[in-house]
Amino acid sequence: MAGGLVALLDDIATLAKVAAASVDDVAAHAAKAGAKAAGVVIDDAAVTPRYVTGFSPARELPIIGRIALGSLKNKLIILLPAALALSLLLPQAITPLLMIGGAFLCYEGAEKVYEFFFPHAAHEHEAKIETVALDARSFEEERIASAIKTDFILSAEIMAISLAAIPGDSFVEQAAILAVVGIGITAGVYGVVALIVKADDLGLALAGAVPESRTAAPLRLAGRAIVLAMPWLLNALGIVGTAAMIWVGGGIILHGLEVYGLGWPSHALHDAGAAVAAAMPFAQPVFAWLVEAAGAGVAGFIVGLLAIPVTSHVLAPLWRQVKPLARNLAFWKRT
Repeated sequence: MAGGLVALLDDIATLAKVAAASVDDVAAHAAKAGAKAAGVVIDDAAVTPRYVTGFSPARELPIIGRIALGSLKNKLIILLPAALALSLLLPQAITPLLMIGGAFLCYEGAEKVYEFFFPHAAHEHEAKIETVALDARSFEEERIASAIKTDFILSAEIMAISLAAIPGDSFVEQAAILAVVGIGITAGVYGVVALIVKADDLGLALAGAVPESRTAAPLRLAGRAIVLAMPWLLNALGIVGTAAMIWVGGGIILHGLEVYGLGWPSHALHDAGAAVAAAMPFAQPVFAWLVEAAGAGVAGFIVGLLAIPVTSHVLAPLWRQVKPLARNLAFWKRT
């Protein structure tokens, strides 16, 4: 009896060690996969704050929370099973779907640039595609829906990059790694966004430090500096976020073209980056990356500009025809 108990305890200890090793493997692979997607993660953090500007301070954190929840749903409920299913059943569909998502990012970014230089024409364009937007009962709802929609594309790219970085593990382990990546990246991105958005409140609190305190003067000075800097920082993040959408979208499309045999644009950018880097005595990888990123941005901006009339004159009218059918289908599903 004692021998059987000892054998059972040995088996439990062995299973515990295997489980611990599996957890360590999942964590290690998740860290590597997340690092591969770091560029898109940074873009996600830069894009999101612009969706929160213009609201009262009391609504900022709830809005970020709702966007973060939508991002988690995107990653865990939709994209994770879709990525695994496509990788198993139809891997050839991943690249064209990512290219469509990249074109959407280019369109979103180019539309912001178009609106800045031609506000009247951009207003007419928005009026034409108004019915394409998700049903929104308020400006806040529309902003949140738009943020989650953009996050979906960026999250799809993050999950695709992460899946490609995972070695030939079992289906369950791949799912666990993707889940860890999705949760970790979402927490990190929206935690940073919350800190950025609420930094002005911290500045106001510091600026109103108690005068009798010894550290009051430097705290007040730091608070005023934060308050004065935040509008500039948010504007800069808005510009960076717009540029990031165009650059990431253009990069996705160029990579997709390379997969389908049209690799000369990517190769030309790589050669141009190498030539510029060779002429620089320092920070050569940085200059090579800048040249390639700029080229992807130009390509993305061209795609985005072309997508504006296509959306106005083709996609929006088509959606107006399909939308009643979609509503009827949703109604019959509810009943």
